[in-house]
Order: sequence, then structure tokens, then C-alpha cells
Amino acid sequence: MDTPEEADFRASVRRFVERELAPHAAAWDEAGSFPRALYRRAAELGLLQLGYPEALGGTPAPLAIRLIAAEELARTGVGGLMASLFSHQIALPPIVAHGSAALQRLVVPPVLAGEAIAALAITEPGGGSDVARLRTTARLDGGHWVVDGEKTFITSGLRADWLTVAVRTGGPGAAGISLLVVDGGSPGLQRSELKKMGWWCSDTAQLRFDGVRVPADRLVGDEGAGFRMIMANFNGERLLMAAGAVAYAQVCLDEATAWALQRQAFGQPLAAHQALRHRLMDMRTRIVASRAMLADVAARFEADPADHATIADLCLLKNQATDTMQACADGAVQILGGMGYMRGTKSERIYREAKVMQIGGGATEIMKELAWRQLQG
Repeated sequence: MDTPEEADFRASVRRFVERELAPHAAAWDEAGSFPRALYRRAAELGLLQLGYPEALGGTPAPLAIRLIAAEELARTGVGGLMASLFSHQIALPPIVAHGSAALQRLVVPPVLAGEAIAALAITEPGGGSDVARLRTTARLDGGHWVVDGEKTFITSGLRADWLTVAVRTGGPGAAGISLLVVDGGSPGLQRSELKKMGWWCSDTAQLRFDGVRVPADRLVGDEGAGFRMIMANFNGERLLMAAGAVAYAQVCLDEATAWALQRQAFGQPLAAHQALRHRLMDMRTRIVASRAMLADVAARFEADPADHATIADLCLLKNQATDTMQACADGAVQILGGMGYMRGTKSERIYREAKVMQIGGGATEIMKELAWRQLQG
């Protein structure tokens, strides 16, 4: 149950979605892009700033408010829009937590104001989830780091003005990894578009760094501390992904229910058939269970984000929520029948986008392994 403050906030985000996003979201997805001006509009409404310090142009907010925003924005049924519009949520936290004051002032305020775009660049063509073995290197040359290597599957990688990049500054393994903030206009940085199954309006890029020179003061925190920052950053990303996944599942249930009530088959609405009613209730069961797990883990994570059991359950929550999204998308498409296979329904789009939610932020199998390791201490 929302508090009065949370209910007011939820209503304001819902109005924004209904009036300014939903009418255009499907067209933006078909076009493969959305207007850059939307970043500034989201900032005007205070959405980009949630959870960031006031001194950097942010609005401190409890986790519950941020989860409400994720849930309501998912009502567009267009995951690519949310992925790119809010890519700063995974790019900025390491800078805010560990960057120098000068680096924070340079990067964070313009991004939160919607004037610049930030992206996170971790994954590599040959590495996937195995972050500890990344190969992109950075070596000191006078007052600059010189970066060479490749990154792939980078959300907002084409548009980003700032890139938070994982690089190897030391020896092999996790201890040799650092984070650098790279200017998107740096000479030697090449970007190429990647085509995807879903998230069409989210630009996704492969990046190549060929002798890119980065000022030495763009190092985030201490040299060699990047792996710990990346792992902590993943936890926040997974929680927001879980909230979004449960919301997308609800979108599928709502669309399937409305269709079942109005669609006639054999002289009566589809909802008159027991098998379809039961399928809808199976979907609801998954959503209610996932939402309860989300509330439990979110409260524990806010209280102690370093607790091993909480991090384990956060990994499992990500699996539970994204599996629920996939199951509900599948069920909705089945209930909509031929219409569910047509472009234009939310369920068809979410059906295509469910798989990336089970891969991004750590694949399902990786989540189970991380959960086991956390529980073993």
C-alpha cells in the first residue's frame, strides 16, 4: 500500500506516461529511436534526478519512490525507451560514490538536467558476464590514460556524451580492473550500431577504443578498485530491472484480460472459457508472488546493501521477476491469438523483450551461481 506521498508521486508519473509517452512509444520503437529532447523533459519532471545528491542537481529519494517510477514507466510497454532514457542509472552511481568532486561536477549535473547522456561500458565481445577477465586496457602516458579495446551491447552507446568504462590498468583478474570516464567525443573512439530482437528504440552499440587518450583525473576512485564498484553497481541495476519486469508482466495481464473480456469466440467472450480464466489467474499468481518478493528484498537491501543473504535473494529476485515477465508475455500472446502475433500489441513487444531482461544485468545462470556464493559467504 502506497503512502499518501507515494500515491501522489505514482499518479504524477502515470499522467506523464499516459499523456506524453504512451501515445508515441510504439511509433518511436518502430522508428528505432526517440527524440533527444525527451531527456530534458524527463528532467523537468524530476525523473532523471531521483536518488542523486542535491549538490549535484539530484533529488534524494527513498528506494520505494525509485521503484514506483520504474513500475509506472514500464506501462509504456516499450522497454527500449526506458533502457536508454534512464541509462544514467547504471552509468552515474560509481561516479557519485567514488569519483572525485571535480569529476562529479563535470559529469553528473548536465546528465541529471537532461543536457547530456551517460552510458556504462562493461561487456566485451569475448567476455560476457565474466567481468574479471575483461581485456580492454588503459596505460598511463604522462597525464593521460591510453585506452585500447572493445565493448559491446552498450545501451546508449551511440548517443552517450559520457561513458563509464571498465578497463584493465593492472595485472590479470579482478584486482587489475579500474573505471574511467571517457568523453564521447574522444578521438579514436569508434561506435557502430547493433540490431536487436527487441528494445528497438534503444540505441545499442559496439565501441572500439583505438589509442583513446583520457585525462588521468578521469579515473573513478582508486586504481584497481573497479571490480568492486562494478559488482555493487550491478545490485542496484538488478533491483530496478526486477521492478520493471514485474510491471511489464502486469501490462501483459491487463492487455490479455481486456482482450478476453471483449473478444467473442463460439458465441461468448473468451473469458467465459474456464481454461483461459485459469491461465489469467496463473499469470496473476506469478505477479503477486514476484511483487511480494520485490517488496521484501527491496526493504532489506535499503537497510543493508552489503548483507550476503540479501544480495543472494536479490539475484534470485531478478530471476523470479524476469521469468514472470516471460511467462506472462507468453500467456498474453497465446490468449490474444493472431492479434498477439501482430506488431502493435504491447504483449507482442514485451514477448520479444523478455529475453534481454533474463540476460542483461547478469544471465539467469550467473544469478543462481552468485546467489549460491553469497550464501556461502
